[in-house]
Amino acid sequence: MYTRIKTDNEIAAMRESGKMLATVLDVLKKRAVTGMSTKDLADIAKQELRSLGGQPTFLGYQGFPDVLCVSINNEVVHGIPKSDVVIGSGDIVSMDFGVTYKGMITDSAISVLVGEGSDQDRHLLETTYQSMNAGIDAVRGGVRVGTIGHAVEAVLNAAKYGIVRDLVGHGVGHELHEDPNIPNYGKDNSGPALEAGMTIAIEPMATLGTDNVFIADDEWTILTRDGSRAAHFEHTILITEAGSEILTTL
Repeated sequence: MYTRIKTDNEIAAMRESGKMLATVLDVLKKRAVTGMSTKDLADIAKQELRSLGGQPTFLGYQGFPDVLCVSINNEVVHGIPKSDVVIGSGDIVSMDFGVTYKGMITDSAISVLVGEGSDQDRHLLETTYQSMNAGIDAVRGGVRVGTIGHAVEAVLNAAKYGIVRDLVGHGVGHELHEDPNIPNYGKDNSGPALEAGMTIAIEPMATLGTDNVFIADDEWTILTRDGSRAAHFEHTILITEAGSEILTTL
């Protein structure tokens, strides 16, 4: 479905959903340490969300087997949590989470550097986060999708990072993935126009190498073709006439 302008009640529900999501990701960011498994992170997310009163959007979505996507290093997105995948010092850990509350969905992701990380990896994370903010700053009622992508792309191109083109942002709210797609590249003032009251997810994915990716044998995890490390950040935002409101924040 194409993302719709949300009612006041739907927006209120998304605000609550987004706060729950941001709370869970904040807990995960603080508790991600060397020696724990990716399944440990998913179990923490499940417990925290249950205590907050939300429902995990990803669990069972098109067959996904857990509540949280956890991707490490050269895994870009959609990593399946596993008890035998242990986080090491210097690992980039990307965590993508969705929350449903009163029928409305929010979607957000963070990447963290666990233990003693390199300056190169730290810069990748910081720049990818900045590119997401650049995309958010470009948003206002009537903005075209290409303008958002152009803003994201400019930041990542300046750092000479690979921009994953096979994976994109999207509308969100009534469904986890709604049209239109929000690519992380584009031509300014091109593509579909977005109206105030719509809700979208902006989510840059950048690599230290090329943009080529492939799907692992588990049919979920997406990895960089050249083995380079990747970072992923995402916020769900409400488009307003003058700008936007980040819904997945504390």
